[in-house]
Formats: sequence, C-alpha cells, structure tokens
Amino acid sequence: MKIIEPKPFFLEAGNRAVLLLHGFTSHSNDVRMLGHFLQKHGYTSYAPIYSGHGVEPEELLKTSPEDWWNDVQEAYHLLKDRGYEEIAVGGLSLGGAMSLKLGYSVPVKGIFPMCAPVRLRSRDHLYQGVLAFARNYKKMEGKSREQIEKEVAAFDNSRLQELLDENRELVAEITQNLDLIFAPIFVIQGSRDEMVDPESAQIIHDSVSSYQKSLKFYHESGHVITVDKEKNQLHEDILTFLNSLDWEN
Repeated sequence: MKIIEPKPFFLEAGNRAVLLLHGFTSHSNDVRMLGHFLQKHGYTSYAPIYSGHGVEPEELLKTSPEDWWNDVQEAYHLLKDRGYEEIAVGGLSLGGAMSLKLGYSVPVKGIFPMCAPVRLRSRDHLYQGVLAFARNYKKMEGKSREQIEKEVAAFDNSRLQELLDENRELVAEITQNLDLIFAPIFVIQGSRDEMVDPESAQIIHDSVSSYQKSLKFYHESGHVITVDKEKNQLHEDILTFLNSLDWEN
C-alpha cells in the first residue's frame, strides 16, 4: 500500500505568525489541528517537516539533529521573508526542544514547548519508540510480519544508535542554555507522558530567565498531547497565552 507523504502546512490569517514544530519520527500532523484552530483566531501558522521525517524510516538514518535544526531555522526565516516580523514558536517533544533552542538563538515573541524532553523516562524508551515507529510504518505499507521484522532488524543498526546519541546531545545542549531564554514562555506537559519525565516541565520553567512564564500539567494527556483527550483545552490555553503577548499589530 502506498502511504501518502505528509506535507508542511502554511495557514495564513493575520500578521501574527506562529511557527509550529513536530516531534521526533513524526511530521506536521502533530500540530495540524492546532494550526487550523489558531488560523480561525487570526494567527498565521507554519509547520515544516524535518529532513528524514514523514517518509520511510530508513531516510531518518541519513539525517542528523543538525539537519533538523537547520530546517527549523529555515522555517523561521521563511516566515521572515514573507513579511512576518513577529513570530511565536511552539512545538511537541523534539519540536518543543527546538522551540527552546530557537528561543535563545533568534528573536521570538513567545514560546510554548509541549512535552519537551529535558529528561527522558529512560534511554531505552526512545530506542523502543523508534523501532515501534519503523514497525508501524512498514505495517501501513502492507508488508508481511516476516518482511517487517527483517527490515526492522536491518534498520536497528549502529547509525540508529549514533543518531539517538546525537539526539541526546542536542537535548543536553538545550538544557544547559535554558537560562539564555528571556522571551515569555508557557510550558506544557502531559502528566501521563510515557516518553518524557514530566519533571522536565518544571526544570524548563525554573531554568529559563523569562519574566513572564507559566507552567500547566494536563492530567489526562500523554506524550502526544496535541491529539490527546485535552486537546481542546490545550488549544484554548495556547490561544490565551498568545493573546497575552505584547504584539505590535
């Protein structure tokens, strides 16, 4: 079965722009519902897809966190080039971590990281999560169980281990620089997060130097909080945060 490749989305509305960033091994559908919600309330939103994401798992191994960071910077500058002078940024999981890195690298109006991985449940959780992603993708392709396991065994190689180590190094770098963030921030965390230790949210909140900062736990939500039980409340809370920012127009 042919899988329809997901696409980035650009939903234009007003002059206020929001850059939306997806999670590791995922794609723009992580934040698509949020983007449409924000568009209805006058916010333009753009969600890129990182290199090696949204396609077959083997493509992921040809990329690195440096590539993904370059994709995020290009997305930010794309908004700038289109005339959006004021940009807020938010992201899920890896996208949340990238939103924090963007927050101390370029001017942003505000930041809302969601389930950002300052502290993972364990090293093995991420590893098993990537293998599960590979199996699910191949299952959607309609491959047999035998073929899936053969391809996943080949996918589970030294480059995968290197990639996961590089990912952890990126998160460690971001964690060390949290005090360089001064923009308003709304830290979001699912209490039932099976991937990221919920204490990560408190670490982020306490470490940033932002004068305007808040933290909220969603007690019925897991890691992919943007599509979980409390997504409607999440949308409203993000809108409230964005409306609280000191936009010039």
